Amino acid sequence: MNHLDNLVKIYWEAVHAVDPKKLIAARVKKKGGTLVIDYPEGAIFEDLSRYREIIILGIGKASARMAAAMELVLDDEITRGFVITKYGHAVPTQKIKVLEAGHPIPDENSLRGAETLAQIAREADDKTLIINLISGGGSALFCLPAGDVTLADKIQTTRLLLACGADIDEMNCIRKHLSRVKGGGLAKIAYPARLVNLIVSDVIGDRIDSIASGITAPDPTTFSNALAIVRKYSLEDKFPPAVTEHLMRGERGIIPETPKQGEPAFKNTINAILGNNTLACQAALKQAQALGYNAHVLTTTLTGEASEAGIMLAQMAGGLITGKNNSTSKSMLISGGETTVTIQGEGKGGRNQEMALAFACELHRLQPGAQNVYFLSAGTDGSDGPTDAAGALVNPELMEEIKNIAGTAKAHLAQNDSYNFFAKTGCLFQTGPTYTNVCDIQILTVV
Repeated sequence: MNHLDNLVKIYWEAVHAVDPKKLIAARVKKKGGTLVIDYPEGAIFEDLSRYREIIILGIGKASARMAAAMELVLDDEITRGFVITKYGHAVPTQKIKVLEAGHPIPDENSLRGAETLAQIAREADDKTLIINLISGGGSALFCLPAGDVTLADKIQTTRLLLACGADIDEMNCIRKHLSRVKGGGLAKIAYPARLVNLIVSDVIGDRIDSIASGITAPDPTTFSNALAIVRKYSLEDKFPPAVTEHLMRGERGIIPETPKQGEPAFKNTINAILGNNTLACQAALKQAQALGYNAHVLTTTLTGEASEAGIMLAQMAGGLITGKNNSTSKSMLISGGETTVTIQGEGKGGRNQEMALAFACELHRLQPGAQNVYFLSAGTDGSDGPTDAAGALVNPELMEEIKNIAGTAKAHLAQNDSYNFFAKTGCLFQTGPTYTNVCDIQILTVV
């Protein structure tokens, strides 16, 4: 049995379970003149004859594939459409225009696309049905700064937040308060149109107010919350002056807060989650068991520092090795979630590669040259940080090699340089775009 191949097979089974085209085909159907959307919370029925226009909008890494799937469902019913996705994630569409933009750092296309999409939403009236396709990555791809904040200011702010170790909720709180479209802003712009949002969740707990920075949900956070995060990470003197000034003006009540619960726009808005990390992990579990592993889902809410998570998982592997008996043969642990990296060095990498390198270093400390452990950590979107890898693999060959280069491995970890370490050792996991995004998945087996 090739355990490394099996880890890859299990990963792809997880990804295929949350393929947006598959999710939409299963849950969104046109029955006569009615659009029917089945999702875990219930069902949506839209009488299409009520609308003069049916518009498809979308933001996120999965939005283009979702748009292509919606064209198969609605075909000639679609009046027009426009979606923004990450570079390399476009797919062919007929009526719906696709624009590629920057991620994880916004760029000029993020701004240009946001202006176009917001204008289409602004033109909609109460005889318009907007089907909005939301997936992870929307925070960077959909960038429309508020007040005097510029795109350059947003780029600098995003870089600082990514480097300081802020978690996704903290990043989104600040993003919402620097934007005209985040934190419920798009729902407010689209009102009085009917706004139906189909969502592939990349947020732990599937919080609508966090996915793509909550563009269609009431925002529970405030300007004061945003400033508290700035102070927590000592960013007051590092942020662009226009950003700090905007947040301070908001705290003083000079700038209106983001839309809150009770806004009329939200009464005409519905949010339906079609896929998430739990669905991916359950598919991985089913595939692992079919391959003969004694598999369990450890968690779908893995958070915190990526390196600390890697150490924890290595210690679990060490425990399985130490207590190995017939009942733990081919043990497998599957986890999902989204960790963070506080950047201390000058290297290149992503949270999954960082986790895998910390895992390898800790496993070497516990069990030098371990020959029965396999580990994969990867993003379900096929990308990990600003790299061309989805994540990284740890196998017995690497563990044997680390016996001679342990110091090098630790040095790469200290410099947040996991990409170059795994590139040299041949253990990068590269998939290309998967056209979906439901956080990360880790697969660990001791055989």
